[in-house]
Amino acid sequence: MNDVRGPRKHRVRRAIFITVGSILGVLALGLGVILTVGGIFVPATYLQPWSASYYRQFNDPRMQVVAQAVLAPSGHNMQPWTIRLDKTNPDVLYLYTDPTRLTPAVDPLARQTMVSDGTFLAYLQVSAAHLGYDASLELFPQGTYNEAALTTSMSKLPVARITLAKDSSVKASDYTSLFLSDTNRSPYTATALTSTQTTALTALAADSSTTLSILSDEKDTTALGRFGVEGTLIETQYAAATKESDAVFHSTEQSKNAARSGFAVEGQGTSGIMKYVLQGLITIIPAVNDDAAGAKNAIALTDAGVAHTASYGLISTKGNTRTEQVRAGILYAQFCLHARTLGLVMQPLSQVLQEYPTMAGPYAAIHADYAPDGQTIQMLVRIGTPTSQYPVSMRRDANALVHSP
Repeated sequence: MNDVRGPRKHRVRRAIFITVGSILGVLALGLGVILTVGGIFVPATYLQPWSASYYRQFNDPRMQVVAQAVLAPSGHNMQPWTIRLDKTNPDVLYLYTDPTRLTPAVDPLARQTMVSDGTFLAYLQVSAAHLGYDASLELFPQGTYNEAALTTSMSKLPVARITLAKDSSVKASDYTSLFLSDTNRSPYTATALTSTQTTALTALAADSSTTLSILSDEKDTTALGRFGVEGTLIETQYAAATKESDAVFHSTEQSKNAARSGFAVEGQGTSGIMKYVLQGLITIIPAVNDDAAGAKNAIALTDAGVAHTASYGLISTKGNTRTEQVRAGILYAQFCLHARTLGLVMQPLSQVLQEYPTMAGPYAAIHADYAPDGQTIQMLVRIGTPTSQYPVSMRRDANALVHSP
């Protein structure tokens, strides 16, 4: 008799190969769809300002420094800045707060927005120094805001008058740090800041009315970590804050190119091909990143972060005037930049400092513990040596900041 097992085995193997090949083909097709929806073929124009040569498209030195100041960190990455170029003096420009870019749910008093104005000014000064200019600042040159008509005042009154003056002696400290991610939410190493690092960073506040404290004692790191977790938990349970964050979250390359501000998956540390996979999944299956999933992820990131943090930083002011808020932002940006120069990274944990009703308890508690003489804590950050690098986030085109009030 002929042995029929050989042909039968061949048919079985062939069927298996066809089945496996079909499955792999379907998976590859599905992955291709996800990656395409996620924007893998879309140029990321929202990252253009991160190029060290981006500023060179401008001939006006004022626009050159604006082009690099836009890299500054800001609350919710809203980049609430507009600028006006003085038509009569080619060395002068003005910074205004953009009232259309406020986040009133989490920042009802616009305090964080003013801190963000300060970060812009600090980055601008570093950029100016690199280009051979001294950038002098006059805060609120036309007077401070009318708090009863805040948004109108923001449109009419500049936060700062900036004057550029050629000065080859000015020192361009921390320039390369402009182009590094300003926030790193990953766990840090167990090593606390050294005394040399602490001294170098706290010295930034030596000539300032703003206070910078770095705390590495176990009692403080435990307490401040708890405040960070509690603030995150309360914010995720605050419906108005969730709605506000949802409105500025962009899950595709197309929407990121259009907005160039706000949140995206990079804020979770996602980069490379996984960025496009996650963006595609979120677009196709929104439940992947619904409010419940987002809250769970935010709490998990904070829990993991504070569990691997050996040092914290606090920036405080004697009062809480608009000028003090801006100066706190200037110091915070200087702190960020020099920390990165030293090989350190940081993450703001300032939810506990927000001024809406459900945050009132922990807000009062952290001030009682760390601002007993009535100061205002403007920033709380975790700081340390990174275990992984974080991607940079969206930035607006410098031309979009120019306006005529």
